[in-house]
Amino acid sequence: MKIFNYKRVPYAEMRAFSVHILTASGSFLAFLGVVAAAEHRFIDMFWWLGLALLVDGIDGPIARKVRVKEVLPNWSGDTLDNIIDYVTYVLLPAFALYQSGMIGEPWSFVAAGMIVVSSAIYYADMGMKTDEYFFSGFPVVWNMIVFTLFVIDASATTALVVVTISVVLTFLPINFLHPVRVKRLRPLNLGVFLLWSALGVYSLLMHFETPEWALILFIVTGLYLYVIGAVLQFFPSLGREA
Repeated sequence: MKIFNYKRVPYAEMRAFSVHILTASGSFLAFLGVVAAAEHRFIDMFWWLGLALLVDGIDGPIARKVRVKEVLPNWSGDTLDNIIDYVTYVLLPAFALYQSGMIGEPWSFVAAGMIVVSSAIYYADMGMKTDEYFFSGFPVVWNMIVFTLFVIDASATTALVVVTISVVLTFLPINFLHPVRVKRLRPLNLGVFLLWSALGVYSLLMHFETPEWALILFIVTGLYLYVIGAVLQFFPSLGREA
């Protein structure tokens, strides 16, 4: 067990280690989400999940700014990040899907099982990113998929079809968008992603009693994010500067 003597540890190391603590806090937020899902408080669960994703979004830039890898080379931020990501992107959404009984018995259990197993395999894929920073195969963003199913109040058939297709696409060489790192159509992609996120927050504030106009826009933007990577893959000149 590693214990710091704060009188001897330089300020830079203390500051760098605090970033790891920030990243690790996502696991506690995920735990709070599990508790909420177990009690069928799915609105609360998605708020905890959203807060965990906010932490996931800010810890990377902070880590680079304080040079965590250089200051603490024996502590792997990438490994820690992958652990938190698996819990927040995969395990918690799968548990919520199962707890909701959205697909009925026994298919909610089967769907959750397919999600956690296929995602574990995907995380072991060293070639999950293309040269253009697309994800190769569905990038196991089950938080977005399951959240969408809750927002649209999906039928059992719709939910099972969406889950099955996404699991299959996990293992196929179909590109999926990284809205920040992919350069092609980046302003449009970021705009659509931010709009989808804002509509998702609005839906949570409305306790999933979403107006029809917002629901349609949420579905359209979500479909765009789901398929635009494949569109850019099959039309390689699209979005490139002349």
